[in-house]
Amino acid sequence: MKCIIIDDEAMARAIIEQLCQQTDDLDVVAQFDNAIEAIKFINKNEVDIIFLDIHMPTFSGFDFLDTVTKEVQVILTTSDPQFAIEAFEYPRIKDYLVKPVTLPRFLKMVEKLKAQPKASSATAPAAASSSGSTEGKELYVNIDRRLIKIAFDQIFLIEAKGDYILIKTHEKNYTVHSTLKKIEEKLPESQFIKVHRSYIINFTKIVDIEDNSVLIERDVIPISRSNRPELMKRLNLL
Repeated sequence: MKCIIIDDEAMARAIIEQLCQQTDDLDVVAQFDNAIEAIKFINKNEVDIIFLDIHMPTFSGFDFLDTVTKEVQVILTTSDPQFAIEAFEYPRIKDYLVKPVTLPRFLKMVEKLKAQPKASSATAPAAASSSGSTEGKELYVNIDRRLIKIAFDQIFLIEAKGDYILIKTHEKNYTVHSTLKKIEEKLPESQFIKVHRSYIINFTKIVDIEDNSVLIERDVIPISRSNRPELMKRLNLL
């Protein structure tokens, strides 16, 4: 797999390159001390994996992620573990390495990459035609630096709570540092709808609708006037 390294510290780049050389699966094709030059390279060359530092002057790792449009796997490298939850809100981020990176941890990351199925070009158009929503069967959330898989069928309600969201499932509830807008983009439209500025519901789990509220499991959720027409259109009314 072709790799590039983006880090403003020369020593940090050298360490990642040395670790890559200890596996037959990774080939470092370029290194950059700033994200801008890396973007120019990516736009002209095929790259499979990017080792990306978060803290860089003028243009951070997150700025880079918000700018690059190419589908590429990203491994974050940083001495600061506090950004782990924010990092995994980006689907292209596949792992989070805290400096100093050890060889056993690095090899574990490589095995994780090799185990992931590669998206084929035949499936890409289908993904693009889903109106921005994910039509898979589950999503992953970061809880205490662990990735927890939650099946869409298990989710019946998502509530916004300031800088966090509360995901309610049949088994347990999960509090995640994210926004309602971000998770809405990952949910299949065939199951989920936003009924209020603070609530997204799985409308296949509706028990009852009365006036401007809906009963989901044992929760009574308000329906805003602007969202009610779309909900009515989605339901299979007689």
